[in-house]
Amino acid sequence: MNTFSNGCQTHFRQVWSRLTTLPTIILVPLAIALTGAGAIFALTGLQRLGGAEWLELAAYDQMLRLRPDAERSDRLLIVGISEQDIQTQQRFPLSDQVIADALRRLQQHQPRVIGLDLYRDFPYEPGHTALTQELQHPNVIVITKLPDPQDIGVPPPAGVPPERVGFNDIPKDPDHLVRRSLLFAEATYDYSFAMRVTLSYLAHEGIHAGYSEKGHLQLGSVEIPPLEKTDGQYQTLDAAGYQILLNYRARRHLAPQVSLTQVLQGKVDPAWIKGRIVLIGSTAASTRDLFATPYSMSDRETPTMPGVVIHGQIILALLEHTLDGLPLFWFWPDWQETLWLAFWAMVGGGLAWFLRNPLLLGCAATVTILTLLGISYGVFLRQGWIPTVVPILGFGMTATLVVAYRAQRAHRQQQMTMRLLGQNTSPEIATALWRSRDYLLKAGKLPGQRLIATMLFTDIRNFSTISEQMSPENLLEWVNEYLSQITHEVHIRQGIVNKFTGDGLLAVFGVPVNRTSSIEVSRDAQQAVACALAMGDRLRELNQNWQKLGLPTIEMRVGIFTGPIVAGSLGGKDRLEYGVIGDSVNTAARLEAYDKTRQDSLCRILIAQQTLVHLDNRFAVEAWGALELKGKRQKVEVYRVIGLATDVPQPNPDAQKIFGSDEPSITV
Repeated sequence: MNTFSNGCQTHFRQVWSRLTTLPTIILVPLAIALTGAGAIFALTGLQRLGGAEWLELAAYDQMLRLRPDAERSDRLLIVGISEQDIQTQQRFPLSDQVIADALRRLQQHQPRVIGLDLYRDFPYEPGHTALTQELQHPNVIVITKLPDPQDIGVPPPAGVPPERVGFNDIPKDPDHLVRRSLLFAEATYDYSFAMRVTLSYLAHEGIHAGYSEKGHLQLGSVEIPPLEKTDGQYQTLDAAGYQILLNYRARRHLAPQVSLTQVLQGKVDPAWIKGRIVLIGSTAASTRDLFATPYSMSDRETPTMPGVVIHGQIILALLEHTLDGLPLFWFWPDWQETLWLAFWAMVGGGLAWFLRNPLLLGCAATVTILTLLGISYGVFLRQGWIPTVVPILGFGMTATLVVAYRAQRAHRQQQMTMRLLGQNTSPEIATALWRSRDYLLKAGKLPGQRLIATMLFTDIRNFSTISEQMSPENLLEWVNEYLSQITHEVHIRQGIVNKFTGDGLLAVFGVPVNRTSSIEVSRDAQQAVACALAMGDRLRELNQNWQKLGLPTIEMRVGIFTGPIVAGSLGGKDRLEYGVIGDSVNTAARLEAYDKTRQDSLCRILIAQQTLVHLDNRFAVEAWGALELKGKRQKVEVYRVIGLATDVPQPNPDAQKIFGSDEPSITV
């Protein structure tokens, strides 16, 4: 078992190593694809289990509220039984005589259909005989209630044939909002009240109900597919019976609405009745025939909708679909929804990978999410209900995973970079290096890069003689104290200590970030010269301390040169270090080592003309002339740095010569 486990671990490490060393052009899409696939798998599972259904329904409700209301319909009139009507009649349920009188007055103006959304399972005298007569008209539709495990239902009025009876049950979602309509119950093949009214109206147009080859309800040539369990963003829908998603036309002014009292008093415009559907039902709050809808959250004045109005919404949606060609809601199949989710997940991963700035990423994410919402709303205006919240979650989840992966990858890269540079960089340079890691890191190493930089070499004069006088342990401690002081001066001036040479070091100013202007190159040169002067100050302090302790005192030499170099990783895969090579490096070394017997100060600093031109009159120097340096074919103009220009007395102008046997000091 242990052998097997170890083998698996070894195999995993090999695979992971290969993945992490893939070229960026392959690694980036692969990383985005893997994170996107994980997000898609998780969210698809969440979606199929119904975990995101309530979020999608909330988005659906919001889009419905934002959608403009349609104009008032000229096919419908609603006769509402208000609280005032109940007070006028001083009873509820209203008597059969009142209902009969209302029906008689309406019939005088030739309505096409009258839908009576009132239970009349018992006589409510007086007037039962009169009402029975009015209900015999073939254009009157009455209601019943389907039985369920909790009750036995409500029968329709006696004497009304089944083809003019429809149940008025209105299905509710788990959050008690009405978003669907039940057209007929498959168990009993009973039609709903709204469906009966619609069929009666369409019969005058010569349109009758039938079934398509798919077994779907068909009104004339128009097919009405049923709402399935997972249609739209439903996942746990009770799709029993034959349901459709209710396409609300308006939140308030669906159609002209009058009171029952106005009908009884003959105060209704006959044009609002003739040829129309007239629905009679309760709108009074005391009758509790009120329902919460997607509009409820934003409509504080009328947070609920009367059942008679909801039936009107269903009827008009069916009529407009059949007669006017307006679509009912349509939905994507599962595979299209998955592709839609995958697209936005990949967009999120791509943005998170390529946009490193948090503010820029936040702005891009905001614009992307607004675009997604705009597309979803645009589709919704065309009666399409596509996923809205789940793609946003996919976008956010993939972006988060990619950012996390990128952070982990960046951490590995940072460790690699800092291992290459050791602890030889100043914090400023380390930060600049890390910000530029995209082009500094290439295939696990820092690629060679041509730069203009300033090199600084140091060495201790007569170090070999001094080392003979000390034990190795004391010598190491003594040298480390010296190197610690001068290394500190390099770091605080944004230089890199590239290597130690026993008793000296090579410092570079101007790497690893390319200098793009002469101002930056000049700043590096000035920092290098200032660093050399500071090293002399530190050495003076060290000598004073060493003298008190009986330790040797020393002098040092510095060579500085500014010019082109190539910087990058040197070595193999087992050992790498950040190095600089080029003739400029060699020249700086030759300046430091030139004529070791000529020590004019505690810290001798020699620079070349190529560095002098960048000092901008900040330092005082003396010319040593054109010198032959070891290994150089051409002579090099050499100068010794004396100090800061403000610290050195200005010589007589007549004596200021750059070249001369008297080697006067000059300020540059």
